[in-house]
Amino acid sequence: MNEHATIQLQSTVTSKGQTTIPKELRDALGIKDGTSLRWKLENGILTVRPRTKRIEDFAGILGPPPNGRHATIEEMNEAIGDAVADDMRRINEQSSKDDRR
Repeated sequence: MNEHATIQLQSTVTSKGQTTIPKELRDALGIKDGTSLRWKLENGILTVRPRTKRIEDFAGILGPPPNGRHATIEEMNEAIGDAVADDMRRINEQSSKDDRR
């Protein structure tokens, strides 16, 4: 389906607050049994979007690692710890400069 195409259909809400998504829309958006939907109400306009992507769908999206090898969990934890320590050091230095003024 062309994502810029407009489809306008109608459904009815039951006494339990349920409605059926018309088949044409389900097919166009890839909505299947169990698909999670995200509902958003903004300025009186209701938007419903299917959440059809899984975290696994994003594997490899950034391409291969820049140095050609994958980092271990331990290496990632160490890098995060180093970054936090650097940030804290920078914050403390800035705070010290501000106190001297």
